Amino acid sequence: MGNRLKGKNAVITGAGRGIGRAVTVALAEEGANVVVCDLGCSPDGTGADRDPADAVVEECRRLGVEATAHYGDVSDFGAAEEMINTCVHNFGKIDILCNIAGNNTWNMIFDMSEEQWDRVIAVHLKGTFNLTRHATPLMRQQRHGRIINCTSAAATRLAPLGNANYVAAKGGILSFTYAIAKEMGRYGVTCNAFAPNAKTRLWGKWSHEAAERRLAPKKLVDGLASQITDASCFASLMAYLASDAAANVNGCAFFILGKTLGILSNPEIVRQVTIGRRREDRWTFEEIEKRVSQELLVDYINPAPPELSNS
Repeated sequence: MGNRLKGKNAVITGAGRGIGRAVTVALAEEGANVVVCDLGCSPDGTGADRDPADAVVEECRRLGVEATAHYGDVSDFGAAEEMINTCVHNFGKIDILCNIAGNNTWNMIFDMSEEQWDRVIAVHLKGTFNLTRHATPLMRQQRHGRIINCTSAAATRLAPLGNANYVAAKGGILSFTYAIAKEMGRYGVTCNAFAPNAKTRLWGKWSHEAAERRLAPKKLVDGLASQITDASCFASLMAYLASDAAANVNGCAFFILGKTLGILSNPEIVRQVTIGRRREDRWTFEEIEKRVSQELLVDYINPAPPELSNS
């Protein structure tokens, strides 16, 4: 039990299981009071159960901190406001917000339904917006706050098949994090993200689906499984980002895989070419075709080339 977060108050979504639970316990171990937010749904976002949130509340109270539960849906704008207000009402203020709640439904894009798309975007991306929208006015007023968002390595070129909805949501969260860091940094509020690889219900469900429906090669799934660790192995990073020690860490996205800790790069221009010197000069189809292949796509490899027909 430490005291690096003593006197701080945190709201953590998805806190009843997996990564959210590990983060909640890590913050409580450092002395933070916590609002344990969890709908208690299944991995695909259906159903509800209060028991997971209640169990984490009791676990945190045994650590000597104050803890209370909220069972709302992060995709509901009003429920998100209630989560923030619960923290302020019970503990006096909010210092830390961890947006971790997630769900997933798997399907190739040509088979994905509108409902599958909407459900995942609503929880991950809109949910992150909802909580952040309600927390930032308070953090701005007190000129202090820590926001930590959960993105994914799936938002990079490591994206697995059958996850376009999840990938889009996590990519949106990554860009959202950079935007909020710029908007809120001047007020003493930091916003960072982390891309975990942990043994959770979502991972177990995806690896099963990948094997059953051949969404990813077995070698890839087995390789990832050998590196993925228990969520508690990296929860200390969240405690660090939530602390005063990370007051100058803002707009960063951390990547964790096994025993490796790194930082993801913000998308940037890696190579460029120009045409002419006169204002009226314009790119032509022929010039683009030539220079893209010869200068821009140097060493480029198509990540998914067309398969040859057997006919």
